[in-house]
Amino acid sequence: MAQWKLVMSGVPQGSILGPILFNIFTNDIDSGIECTLSKFANDTKLCGAVDMLERLGDKWIESSPEEKDLGILVDEKLDMSHQCALAVKKANYILGHIKRSMASRSREVILPLYTTLVRFDLQYCIQLWGPQYKKDMDLLEQVQRRATKMVV
Repeated sequence: MAQWKLVMSGVPQGSILGPILFNIFTNDIDSGIECTLSKFANDTKLCGAVDMLERLGDKWIESSPEEKDLGILVDEKLDMSHQCALAVKKANYILGHIKRSMASRSREVILPLYTTLVRFDLQYCIQLWGPQYKKDMDLLEQVQRRATKMVV
């Protein structure tokens, strides 16, 4: 069995200096790169327009009807209905667990659980995938109503 080793380098997770030191160490990562870089937290993406068929070595780069980026599902037509449905499905799943596992239905118990566990997922990157259609808004409203009905 492997033995634990003490690591004497790096930055402790959750430290105040962590994000600042990360930015200092990775600030020059885009030196010499001739395309656009998108950075968010510790995620870096290379971006560029393609106006012809591209290959990487001897492999063709395949197109995809949808792609997940930073946890958000984006389809080729920028229709966010599938992302909205996934967020609602996850929220309903969590609400179901809250309903089955909590004996108390008081507002003081349910509201903090809803706020931290459910609403967080419903609002994650909402500026990007916010509902475009009434049917998507109605799905999100159903989750809100279901949570409201849980409170006695």
